[in-house]
Amino acid sequence: MLNEPVPDISGATAVGFEGARLAVFMTTFLCYRGWVLCSRNILTERIEKVSNRVDARLQKLQQEIAAAIAGLSAGQLTSHPPGKWCVAEILEHLYLTYTGTVKGFERVAEAGRPLATAQTWSQRGRTLVVVGFGYLPSGREAPPVARPRGNPAETVLAEIGPKIAEMDTIMARCEEKLGAHTKLLDHPILGPLTASQWRKFHLVHGLHHVKQILRLKDAAGGRSAG
Repeated sequence: MLNEPVPDISGATAVGFEGARLAVFMTTFLCYRGWVLCSRNILTERIEKVSNRVDARLQKLQQEIAAAIAGLSAGQLTSHPPGKWCVAEILEHLYLTYTGTVKGFERVAEAGRPLATAQTWSQRGRTLVVVGFGYLPSGREAPPVARPRGNPAETVLAEIGPKIAEMDTIMARCEEKLGAHTKLLDHPILGPLTASQWRKFHLVHGLHHVKQILRLKDAAGGRSAG
């Protein structure tokens, strides 16, 4: 037995070593791949949370306003027909309606209860037309608190989008606490509205003025071409 040759295990050792290296490599690769997929999922979730943070109707409002004013020059912002608002004034009017709504819902949040009054039949009818049918009649003068005051156009342009998001945040907070179907705050013309109705109103109202902006934009472009 002592004279028996010692088996050559160098090849087996090499094979075993290569196998171990391959196992380590595959384990590392799978762990890395899992980490990448996990990180990608986390990033996707964060992106979705950001994009879904604003209600879809108000998100559409942000997008439509941004598209309407894209590429406008300083001259186009301030140009308007006699007796009509210019683009800058329309944007300021919208901005003031958003700041007013934020302040109103902040009062609701501080009170911890709805601040809405009983709805009249005329208010019910107006709400049906504007919020229900999505139609905003022309010709009604804006309330004094929402009329342009000459705020700098660059300030309004920079803040109008974030102000819409801020408005949605405070409405959602009140809605969560007091109920989705609860009339929370009075509109000066439509009367008491739920948070959802307020969002729909701002979408309809904003799109109404977006059309005005586009008409002014087209008119200014025509004059430039002429």
